[in-house]
Amino acid sequence: MTSTTSESFDTVIVGGGLMGSSTALQLALAGQRVAVLEKDHPGRHASGVNAGGLRRLNRHPAEIPLAVAAAEMWRDIASLVDSDCDVKLPGQLRVAENAADLETLQERAALVRSLGHEHEQMIDRDQLFRLVPALALHCVGALYTAGDGFARPYHALAAFRRKAESLGVIYHGGHNVLALEQRAAGWRVVTEQGGFTGRAVVNAAGAWADRICALLDEPVPLTVGAPMMMVTERLPHFLDPVIGAASRMLSFKQMQNGTVLIGGAHLAEHEMVHESTTIDFAKLRESARTVLALFPHMKSVRIVRTWAGLEAFMPDRLPVIGASARAPGVFHAFGFSAHGFQLAPIVGRIVAEQIAGRPSSLPLEAFRIERFNSASAESESQ
Repeated sequence: MTSTTSESFDTVIVGGGLMGSSTALQLALAGQRVAVLEKDHPGRHASGVNAGGLRRLNRHPAEIPLAVAAAEMWRDIASLVDSDCDVKLPGQLRVAENAADLETLQERAALVRSLGHEHEQMIDRDQLFRLVPALALHCVGALYTAGDGFARPYHALAAFRRKAESLGVIYHGGHNVLALEQRAAGWRVVTEQGGFTGRAVVNAAGAWADRICALLDEPVPLTVGAPMMMVTERLPHFLDPVIGAASRMLSFKQMQNGTVLIGGAHLAEHEMVHESTTIDFAKLRESARTVLALFPHMKSVRIVRTWAGLEAFMPDRLPVIGASARAPGVFHAFGFSAHGFQLAPIVGRIVAEQIAGRPSSLPLEAFRIERFNSASAESESQ
């Protein structure tokens, strides 16, 4: 039975992952009293188990301004959260294995330049092998972004949460949201453990964000995927930049402790009732073959662990960021489609600005939830 009691806050955030925690921190810095409601525990899914990529390289054009702004924040992340979050910024590469790959990457570099950005640069074969001596000899060049890199996701999430809590943010684990009730002065968020009222509500519920939208009569075409990761035994240092490929699915990096973290957007089987995932070893075999094609010396290296976390994907692979189209005082930050980790600091700042009624200095039109409303899309095109 649901309790009728309510705790009052300025803002109630649904979802205690990195997006929710980043938003909570920014609101607390602005003097708000904030509650974060998490149905499990923070980092149980996407925020704690992703690849930790800090990437401007190969972003959707609409995301580039956000990624550039976020990169500035990550470079000085300790000033925000009192921790370096194990950030390492040795650059990221998309490797070309043939002439067709080179042409694809050159077209990408030209597109980014046409948008007024210079962070994606073509490098030739000699430059590539100076950066990555262990790479297979057939590779012919790469698209390179200096200053990209990675951090440790769970360490980052813990740092954002600790800083937010030090400023008075209250986290409530095990609070599954059952209803959202509009009140004269805001919203009441109802859970089995009780109610929480706030002038504003933030939907940062990740793979469950569509359920929050449904409570608002604001359906979205969110799907859930479970990107798989694997990590090797510790190896002597051989790699600094993060490696991707122009025509293969790959994310490949050597961590600070010598292990190699391997992803590639291959998805595990999953089911939402028990919130569980099942590793698809046939797809991981494909990832392993990609690794061996680019790094033959990895042939005898042991894989010591595999995992997958539940993530929210949108049809256009762009997140939903900003105000609800139907519910005044509700704001969304979800649907990052397995590439949201780097964006978290700037998304928190953007959502906090919107809650305060301040305009954003960054272009956000592409992220509006209205893009999934066919009637709205038709009226805007007329």
